[in-house]
Amino acid sequence: MTRQKGELHPRNRHHSRYDFASLTRDCPALAGFIITSPRGDETIDFANPQAVKTLNQALLAHFYGVTHWDIPEGFLCPPVPGRADYVHHLADLLADDNQGVVPRDASVLDIGVGANCIYPLIGNHDYGWRFTGSDVNAEALKSATAIIEANGLQSRIRLRRQKTPEAIFAGIIHKNEQFDATLCNPPFHDSAAGAQAGNERKRRNLGLADQPVLNFGGQEGELWCNGGEVAFITRMIAESKDYARQVVWFSSLVSRGDNLPPLYRALEQAGAVKVVKKEMSQGQKQSRFIAWTFLDAPARQRRRQKKA
Repeated sequence: MTRQKGELHPRNRHHSRYDFASLTRDCPALAGFIITSPRGDETIDFANPQAVKTLNQALLAHFYGVTHWDIPEGFLCPPVPGRADYVHHLADLLADDNQGVVPRDASVLDIGVGANCIYPLIGNHDYGWRFTGSDVNAEALKSATAIIEANGLQSRIRLRRQKTPEAIFAGIIHKNEQFDATLCNPPFHDSAAGAQAGNERKRRNLGLADQPVLNFGGQEGELWCNGGEVAFITRMIAESKDYARQVVWFSSLVSRGDNLPPLYRALEQAGAVKVVKKEMSQGQKQSRFIAWTFLDAPARQRRRQKKA
């Protein structure tokens, strides 16, 4: 009997435990990392960065048709099921303005696309969305470009370099350009030390405290920035006002619930017309994202009808 994971979105492809027989058929390299847990189940060593990356390669190949995926050493290796949940909940938000139907022609901006390009890969496969991905890091964009080209997705995913590190939308959203939504996995921590402390807590929870390897990688801009995620998202909110008529829904992950009050205050000050919080869960891990718009419901529906 197949056991179920924690409360993922109904359309998420990752409700069941990993089927390693199927995954290794699509990614034979994964076979070299499969071990038996103390309970007798097949698993991998999640403290081994190469094992985690190979599992991602298998998941992307098996579920999303991404046959070529790799990231440079030291870059963030994202948990695919959790990233997919953000995409599916965002799809529900867009469906609310489209008579309950998820639009298949959405244009989405991924702020901080990273070396892994994970959100565009999932969103394009599952919903046919076109993506623009931005990043400040040239090496990350080089990696994302290689993934896009290797999988023949140049017509579906485009990338732009953010040349001004303190800017988020400026220089990325062009004049008269329209997006249905933005998404973002912001840097959670306020320093490298904070990111390391967070990693150590994660490892203690996994019973891996004696193995000091960063199992998911990540670096400045991915895991930390000055002021942490509250400062980053507050800056995003302030800047979003300048693009209020070009973007229907802005959104961002928020790692901790107690970071929400200052963000809600910033949204009120910015004049957001509607703010939505979407709670997400994967096993014991709880996460959420907030979304905001400066357009009222009739304006959002007109935008959708015009596009259709």
